[in-house]
Amino acid sequence: MTIDNPFTSSDADDRHDVDLVRRIVGGERAAFDELVSRHQAWIYNIALRMAYLPEDAEDATQEVLLKLFTKVSTFESKSRFRTWLYRVVVNHVLNMKRTRADAAEWTFQKYGDGLDSSEDLDLPDQNSVPVDVQLLVDEARIGCSTGMLLCLDREQLLVYILGGIFGASDTVGAELLEISRDNFRQRLARARRDLHNFMDEKCGLVNTANPCRCAKKTRAFIKAGFIDPNRLQFADAHLRRVRDVVGVVHEDVNALDAAYAAIHRSHPFARSPDFVAAVRYLIDQPAFQSVLDPPKH
Repeated sequence: MTIDNPFTSSDADDRHDVDLVRRIVGGERAAFDELVSRHQAWIYNIALRMAYLPEDAEDATQEVLLKLFTKVSTFESKSRFRTWLYRVVVNHVLNMKRTRADAAEWTFQKYGDGLDSSEDLDLPDQNSVPVDVQLLVDEARIGCSTGMLLCLDREQLLVYILGGIFGASDTVGAELLEISRDNFRQRLARARRDLHNFMDEKCGLVNTANPCRCAKKTRAFIKAGFIDPNRLQFADAHLRRVRDVVGVVHEDVNALDAAYAAIHRSHPFARSPDFVAAVRYLIDQPAFQSVLDPPKH
């Protein structure tokens, strides 16, 4: 059970969430399970693009959901629940501990140098790999274009995820980051400019004059350990694409910006682990309960 795009969702979606909150505050644990089920995929997909590695995204998502449990009773109906919840998400991913992807300290210059130094090789023989070769090319394409995002600083990256990939309007983006609509638009424009300038200079997907081709880099990425043919991280022919989940996106952007964004919207909307049982287990632990109800002296 996944809510429709929470950044463009209807009042009916929000009313249902508010009803779940009322039931949670009243002690109905099943209502919290349903709330987690509705939002976990969106939270996970934000965290995945911020952290790059699924394991780190899972940790971040679980931490957000535990925060949701501890804070949900403080929600007041003065704002939409979506706004309240995704402010929690935004604040967490902006301030979460450094991930393994952060440790690489990617910059556009460093990333471009890495691509330039990767060999151009023929694709592996189909009989030598355990999956369809086209899936390996997809893995190279999605992994590389996702990695480019990490060259943005955290705030730029989050703004681009919200506005450039998931279609949040400047009104919604401004609400989540607690800034003005003009400020959100300016930050999104800067993120687009930095990312798109790099892609225009390096990526053959958007500029055919560039020599870099996903198929030519696939074997080099395998040799370097960026792709594990036995454990694909991104490519899955059966997953939904972001573009199919976010719905129609109305943006005041030029055709070129839309073409660049389409690359990231063609990425999979990753299947989220089911966090309901894990979160329920953690919140039932005595150590967690002691945080909720500290001993009185």
